[in-house]
Amino acid sequence: MNVPDIAIRLERIETLLSELIQQKPQKEWFSTADLAELTGRAEFTVREWCRLGRISAEKETNGRKREWRICYEEVQRILNHGPRPLIPRN
Repeated sequence: MNVPDIAIRLERIETLLSELIQQKPQKEWFSTADLAELTGRAEFTVREWCRLGRISAEKETNGRKREWRICYEEVQRILNHGPRPLIPRN
């Protein structure tokens, strides 16, 4: 395989990747169930992380229920670095 062939194949790959990115819209907010699935943890654990401030999350009113929601940037931080350490309360 010569250099022009490699360049053509790379261009095709870039085009396909670009199309894939455009097909799947980025989610802006995630539920505790979404994050639990992504991290392999129980949803209860993710709710506790929110409650204890180990992750940045907001409470959103959904009908009668108030549920945590986590922004995309925070999900990426958690997936890369994990939740913040627990700070003991005195």
